[in-house]
Amino acid sequence: MDPLRPEEARVLGALVEKAFTTPDIYPMTINALMSACNQRSNRDPVVEYDESTIHDALRGLESRGLASITRASGGRTVRYVHRVQSALEIDDEQASLVAVLLLRGPQTPGELRSRTDRYVHFEGVGAVESRLTDLVERDIALVERLERLPGQKEHRYHCLLLPGDHRTSHEPPTPDRLDELERRIARIEAALGLDEEE
Repeated sequence: MDPLRPEEARVLGALVEKAFTTPDIYPMTINALMSACNQRSNRDPVVEYDESTIHDALRGLESRGLASITRASGGRTVRYVHRVQSALEIDDEQASLVAVLLLRGPQTPGELRSRTDRYVHFEGVGAVESRLTDLVERDIALVERLERLPGQKEHRYHCLLLPGDHRTSHEPPTPDRLDELERRIARIEAALGLDEEE
């Protein structure tokens, strides 16, 4: 499956998240979805989508079979539901991992375990890694394991539904950049008189 647009990824992640965490407001109205997408916690990056952006994203998700319109019996308000599990053939655990990756970008298994705790319960980090492996080794992978960069203890995982290449988003600074940072630190230490204490 081709990557989603950033707005589609955010709306889909929000739909899945709220289906698990706040079933009382699910299926979701446009206003509830707008609030969920624009919330400041548990989101990276933080965005400010308006109603037309949400509508646009929902149309894109509907065309891919990832979301659809529904109406509560007797209700006049249009509401939206995700179709992630049936469209992508994944279970609750896998859907929770995909949702957090869509909402927060690349994560370690430990981060994913703590951040999916409101969705489903994983027995341990090993259980998370097992489900991530399932998502990596599918015929059409939904997740990829990123190379561990210098200074990192764990591999991070990236959802392939997200646009762009996140393999380089956490590259270490170049030597020129490091030299500049060292010079700036030396100037700050000198200004504070810290270099004299050594």
